[in-house]
Amino acid sequence: MVPGQSHRLSPGAPHFLYFCVKCLLSSLLMETTKETELCFPEFLNTSCRKPKHTYSEAVLIYIVMPVTSVVTVILNLLVIVSISHFKQLHTATNFLILSLAFSDFIVGVLMCFHIFITDGCWALGDIVCVAFSVFDFTGTSASVGTMVLISIDRYVAICEPLHYSSKITVTKVTVCICLCWVFSFLYNCLLIHDNLDQLDRYISCFGECIIVVDHIAGVADIIITFFAPVTVIIVLYMRVFMVAVSQARAMRSHITSVTHSRTMFAKKSELKAARTLGVVIVVFLTCLCPYFISSLVGESSLFTVSSVPLQNWLLSFNSCLNPIIYAFCSPWYRKSVKLIFTFKILEPDSCEANVF
Repeated sequence: MVPGQSHRLSPGAPHFLYFCVKCLLSSLLMETTKETELCFPEFLNTSCRKPKHTYSEAVLIYIVMPVTSVVTVILNLLVIVSISHFKQLHTATNFLILSLAFSDFIVGVLMCFHIFITDGCWALGDIVCVAFSVFDFTGTSASVGTMVLISIDRYVAICEPLHYSSKITVTKVTVCICLCWVFSFLYNCLLIHDNLDQLDRYISCFGECIIVVDHIAGVADIIITFFAPVTVIIVLYMRVFMVAVSQARAMRSHITSVTHSRTMFAKKSELKAARTLGVVIVVFLTCLCPYFISSLVGESSLFTVSSVPLQNWLLSFNSCLNPIIYAFCSPWYRKSVKLIFTFKILEPDSCEANVF
């Protein structure tokens, strides 16, 4: 620039600066739009915003959850059909397994609902949201209740074998299972009664599914559905384990009489069932603890369907593990599944088949 000469922009300079500013503003606007993308653009003022998911969260929600759901439904359906169809499996213990498989089946079906969530947005309405939550909570509560019943069944079978046939009958077990499910349903309806009274009480925007549980009710729920049942299960299975170990030592030492040895041998099936169901319970508690611990520390004061934290998936994944444990530990399950897949189950009197 020549001294004394005023500085002036060339005619093309304003257009260039305008173009740069426009590009910058457009870029910022695009980023803002991405961050505030609506679940339902047609409801501009009432729609929820799509949550941002990391790569791992997206894989969990859109790949792992659907696959786990399908596998869970299929495997537990095989357990349900096997025990329901073959009369040889109509025992008190197997009816408890049937109840557990049914609750796992419900969990698997409800996992399918996450397939219908578009980018974390709930599109099935308030009624389905509340119904989904009630059945989901009921399935979990019924699973815990069934685990307690299984522990009681194994305790009586191992620790009081002479009284097992009189104390544990199919009729009594059936009544206990029905009461467990009815109580679980009524209990969870009471737990979220505020949400049932007004379906959209806590819904702040269209595309949201949130169930709010009062803090005091939440603490009581953790005690009722976690700490109390877990304590009962651990105490009973500790006793079962101690008796099973003492019986095994007695059999190895050959200090029992012939008659007593036959009694011990007759209970080998009971001991094997106790081991199998013990594995189921240990796996169940392992998957259950992270969920309730997170609830205890206050991370889950809200139940949000659009959000699938790892501990929620772990709780659901347990429903897929139970039938896999049966497949490895129970010969009757493998044989009955073989009869189902070979369509021999459709033959006349197939319910009388020997699956042991």
